[in-house]
Amino acid sequence: MNQPANQHANPHMNPRATGNAFKQALAERRSRIGLWLSMANAYSAEMCASAGFDWLLIDGEHAPNDVRSTLAQLQAVAAYPAHPVVRAVQGEPALIKQLLDIGVQTLLVPMVDSASQAAAMVAATRYPPQGIRGVGAAVARASRWNGRSDYVQHANAEVCLLVQAETVTALQNLSAICAVDGVDGVFIGPADLAASMGHLGNPGHPDVQAAIDQAIRTIVASGKAAGTLTGDVKQARHYLSLGATFVAVGLDVSLMMQAVRQRAAEFLDLAPPAPTSGPY
Repeated sequence: MNQPANQHANPHMNPRATGNAFKQALAERRSRIGLWLSMANAYSAEMCASAGFDWLLIDGEHAPNDVRSTLAQLQAVAAYPAHPVVRAVQGEPALIKQLLDIGVQTLLVPMVDSASQAAAMVAATRYPPQGIRGVGAAVARASRWNGRSDYVQHANAEVCLLVQAETVTALQNLSAICAVDGVDGVFIGPADLAASMGHLGNPGHPDVQAAIDQAIRTIVASGKAAGTLTGDVKQARHYLSLGATFVAVGLDVSLMMQAVRQRAAEFLDLAPPAPTSGPY
């Protein structure tokens, strides 16, 4: 009889607690379609998890999330196949440590402009000697409160680190960022990139779109996974055609407000406002 890979694990433990299927999919260049969660609410997060997306982004940078609300959303989506990705408010090792301890396996770090910043984020997500992550797994959800006794031995390999390149400086350093060992993917942030390029509020500007296309090609050529976010279906398919493998195709807040405003317009004779760019 074949023995389970983790012979010390509680047999009743959720099997999704081990490994990182999302990381494996990116390594195999299998496209993953996601949705942005900005409502900072566990109930709506679970609703979205039931829709069938491959991954869900719990946003700690622009949504009103803290560690506890992030934890509640992780718990809410845990019963579903959608893989939770959490965006940290910033690349701060102490904050990253908290997120990893509550069970975040895949982390998105905003505003990474250089290879040295990317390397620092790799270190923040790894236990020594590969990194500087503090060890407190015995009291953490990540190890099922020591129910998974070999957690610290496997955590470094299971973490998936995605960094955001969203400035002109980041694009200039993109090849070097991609070359950092331990970075699994690079996410292009359209809105901040547009602002950095002098097109604030207009990520659809041709120059910005050309820069995104070239960035995706550079990331894919490096062997790392490329990702981005857009609410435009045609644009999303275009990014996928370029080889992007983790693409978010909408935001929960935006989709809800589009539907709400449309319904109001149907009965109140109001013209629905034109869509605006989101806080990517």
